[in-house]
Amino acid sequence: MASRITWYATRASGLVAWGLLLAAIVWGVLLATRVLGRRPAPAWILSLHRFLGGLALTFVGVHVGAILLDTYTPFGVADVLVPFHASWHPLAVAWGIAAMYLLVAVEITSLMRHRLTARVWHSVHLLSYLLFATSTIHMLTAGTDAKAVLATSSAVLIGVMVAFGSAAMYLWRSEPRAPTPRAAIVRR
Repeated sequence: MASRITWYATRASGLVAWGLLLAAIVWGVLLATRVLGRRPAPAWILSLHRFLGGLALTFVGVHVGAILLDTYTPFGVADVLVPFHASWHPLAVAWGIAAMYLLVAVEITSLMRHRLTARVWHSVHLLSYLLFATSTIHMLTAGTDAKAVLATSSAVLIGVMVAFGSAAMYLWRSEPRAPTPRAAIVRR
């Protein structure tokens, strides 16, 4: 019975962590592209983005903790911290370990943002897209729920939507804006 609970906890926390990563990235894209508005946003908008990232890290911790407690597939500490060390699907597990380290790097640099240059913080923060890709690959290759056609199709569809949506929003944001008619009159 205990093994079944840890197995369900492992699966559920992994899926929830992936969903929270997706939500944090989508929310971050909305913030970065200023779709929500150009003037400074209320503090809760940025706080929600930070909360989603922190909650994703928490669920990754639950995911790793539950897998360490699970007796069906014995994982040791080295198996969840060292890529390719696990005997069970080493490549699939390595994708998850890489995603975990990327998430930790993004979260730590976000907490230390006031001590970093904007360029360093932004460069590390852009790793969130790689983080989402590696976590999606981990979910599709290691996750037992990913074997279902609906789950796989949904994950691929959401990943493609995030990638193309992010690119479209970036291009939209960087596109030069034509001056408004009122601004053109004032300049004359």
